[in-house]
Amino acid sequence: MKKEDVRLKGQLKMYMQWPVIMSVLLIAMNLWIYKIDRRAAGIMSVFVIIYMVIVGILYFYNRSLILADMIQFSTQYKGVQNTLLKELSIPYAILMEDGRILWRNDRFEELFSDRRRESYINRIIPEVNKNVFPKHDVTHVELEVRYEERDYQVQLRKVSMEGFSETEEVLQIPREKEYFIAVYMTDVTELNAYIKENEDQRMIAGLIYIDNYDEVMESVEEVRQSLLVALIDRKINKYIGDVDGLIKKLEKDKYFIVIRKEGYRKFEADRFSLLEEVKQVNIGNARSVTLSIGLGLNTSTYVQSYNYARVAIDLALARGGDQAVIKDCHGITYYGGKKEQTSKNTRVKARVKAEALREFIVVKDQIFVMGHRMADADSLGACMGIYRASKALGKKAHIVMDGIAASIRPLYDEIVESSAYESDIFITPDDALDRVNENAMVVVVDTNKPQMTECPELLKCSKTIAVLDHHRQGSTIIENAVLSYVEPYSSSTCEMVAEVLQYIVDDIKFPSVEADCLYAGIMIDTRNFMNRTRVRTFEAAAFLRRCGADITRVRKMFRDDMESYQAKAEAVRMAEVYRKEYAITECPGDIDNPTVLGAQAANELLDISGIKASFVLTIYNGRIYLSARSIDEVNVQIIAEKLGGGGHINAAGAQFDHTDIQEAIRNLKATIDQMIEEGDI
Repeated sequence: MKKEDVRLKGQLKMYMQWPVIMSVLLIAMNLWIYKIDRRAAGIMSVFVIIYMVIVGILYFYNRSLILADMIQFSTQYKGVQNTLLKELSIPYAILMEDGRILWRNDRFEELFSDRRRESYINRIIPEVNKNVFPKHDVTHVELEVRYEERDYQVQLRKVSMEGFSETEEVLQIPREKEYFIAVYMTDVTELNAYIKENEDQRMIAGLIYIDNYDEVMESVEEVRQSLLVALIDRKINKYIGDVDGLIKKLEKDKYFIVIRKEGYRKFEADRFSLLEEVKQVNIGNARSVTLSIGLGLNTSTYVQSYNYARVAIDLALARGGDQAVIKDCHGITYYGGKKEQTSKNTRVKARVKAEALREFIVVKDQIFVMGHRMADADSLGACMGIYRASKALGKKAHIVMDGIAASIRPLYDEIVESSAYESDIFITPDDALDRVNENAMVVVVDTNKPQMTECPELLKCSKTIAVLDHHRQGSTIIENAVLSYVEPYSSSTCEMVAEVLQYIVDDIKFPSVEADCLYAGIMIDTRNFMNRTRVRTFEAAAFLRRCGADITRVRKMFRDDMESYQAKAEAVRMAEVYRKEYAITECPGDIDNPTVLGAQAANELLDISGIKASFVLTIYNGRIYLSARSIDEVNVQIIAEKLGGGGHINAAGAQFDHTDIQEAIRNLKATIDQMIEEGDI
């Protein structure tokens, strides 16, 4: 490179040009003085010439010195940079795109001194590999790793080296890979410790309710009741006190608690053992004490935490109690709820709900009743019961139904062909959306999940929604309901509706076909009164018999044809017994209404000795339907929830959005294994 090719630029160039600019100004001033006084101008010209000569000498002479000094400074500056980077207190390294270490500083070598010979970063830190390197337009990636009980924040930056191969004489890198990966690590162990400590100190509000306080007190002698209460209080106070929590008894069966997040983690680790400990309190009481616990997590304020706790405790009670429900901003978590709860024999709640339902119906112009998709006998029977209540109160009512399953076709045909009913008693979801107005009421039966109703859009068109269901509530519920009557103790929704009918209108009368529908719903859901029956179940059945329900006619309607019976027998024959306790099989899908047949096959499998739960999978309409059944030893509802479904404690279901039976069975087995290991079942 020639000397004259070297040029100054930037601020330094401007600084060197200032004497030249001043010379131009002096010449201009000298010319102006010539017009005023030539003698003075001549003297000034001499000084201007001397000044320009000195500036020229200094400029051309000092320019070489300045360039030499700048080159020397640049060289020294680069060396200082390298020294600072080499001695930087933060571990730093430069990698090739495949993870090979090209260069590392002293702190990096010191940190990984025992692996100094390793040439690839993933052999030192497995988490830092090619899969996490910046790719394409991403230039920066952050991740946290743990090494020798220390936490490090690792930052990966893509450093472009465009044109590297053209100037470098030693290395040749493909043009598309002309970049390096710069890695630097920050020790965040103490920061994480402080964050965790701060998180552990965060306060959590909670509520504890005794589910069956009155029933337990009635089952023990009066002189022992105070002792039983004291033992229950002691168990609860000790459990909360072990984590330095605060507890305040609000009522005889309600407690308010405040604990730290650290205490919650201990509860989570022992899976809320208080639920089981309280059941062991026994001083002669015939019934075990059960609790419901609701906690509100990860909130910004204590008020929000308490509101979350109230939502959680309501959900725990709606699901049958004997469980802990944790609600936070990310969702809801359940613990416990393994066994069926003892139901209450009082009808006070049914009477109160019936009166509230009557008050809503009488002020509305029309009533829309709907159940879940692919309606079964329980759904149809409950719809007919609400329809009759609406007609008895003088209101126009419609039942929203899209498609009729083969299992309820006989009842449906009898209703449609009867001259006692209007032609528009059954309407499609599209018709319902066309007819609905601001003064309409929607009653949902046999489901509490909006996405499972016959017409979810109808729920958005009405401000007055009532829900009657016997399934345990999950995370997704119909939130804008003005009346929610969810009774997981009940055998069926038809049982609940039969009770409501006795209070909603005095001496109500309805045709025998409607009594048959309600009776059929109870009979099917209880397997001919063998499952989940209680005193109130038989009382509801007796009421329907008095109203004209014909047991023989109902039984004939629900008999299987030979093809269906053979398919059900084949499903039972092909069943696999998993873990010696769980029957899993596939039901043929090439018959009418295979999902109902799958549920029947699941019930049949429970008659086999040693089977605690049965699972039948059926392919129908491009997806797999799972029917899960148990008697009393396994809660199949929490298994179905893990698979995205739900239901009752011993009758549940789920759906898979594919048709690979073997994949669905593997998912089911993995879920069972996981829940057994975690102690959920």
